[in-house]
Amino acid sequence: MSGGAPASIDVLVVDDHPMFRLGVRTRLSAEPDIVVVGEAETGARALELVERTAPDVVLVDLNLPDTDGVELIRALGVVAPRAAPLVLTMLSADAVTAAVRAGARGYLLKDAEPGRIVAAVRAVAAGDSVFGPQTAARLLGSLDRTGPDRTAFPGLTERELEILGLLAEGLDNSTIGRRMGLRPKTVRNYVSNVIGKLQAADRAEAVLRARRAGLGDTGSDLRPTRSPIEPGR
Repeated sequence: MSGGAPASIDVLVVDDHPMFRLGVRTRLSAEPDIVVVGEAETGARALELVERTAPDVVLVDLNLPDTDGVELIRALGVVAPRAAPLVLTMLSADAVTAAVRAGARGYLLKDAEPGRIVAAVRAVAAGDSVFGPQTAARLLGSLDRTGPDRTAFPGLTERELEILGLLAEGLDNSTIGRRMGLRPKTVRNYVSNVIGKLQAADRAEAVLRARRAGLGDTGSDLRPTRSPIEPGR
């Protein structure tokens, strides 16, 4: 895609809501230079179609039934490095840093005007990056911030580090899910993975180690209270 956008931009739409996919396909297909080459409702299906259709742009929702959209973006960077991931989600910009670090070239909310979505597809296909003003400000703030010592946890992925940081802030699984736009089961899986990788005895020990490394609220009680609706991990 060097030297500008391709003459015809092939787009793959990844979202688990059929009506939303239909609306996006209809709008994009009305453009003479855009072709929707496929639709996927899951991350696994998206990877299958990417190998078959070699799209220029992949529209990705971060909340998929079988995987975290950030993980899908990371996988796209391996199997289809020429494809430009463009996040289109109902979630807030809280997850923008993880999505960008995974390889997203743009980040828009689903309620963006259809014309903006079309323009964003063309922009990322041409090699540009597209972010709304609020998203850009949040991203710049996160990159400029001198954060805690995350090198203390080299075995964790970027997403797992985010989860650990939210645990260290004292947030329960439900709040973490709302903050990051993840399903409850996905959050539980992440928490279990983090505890396992840290070889911590339980959630409380993982939080304690995270706070000692500078994550979360180091000034609060280091014995977090477990939510009554979240027995165990």
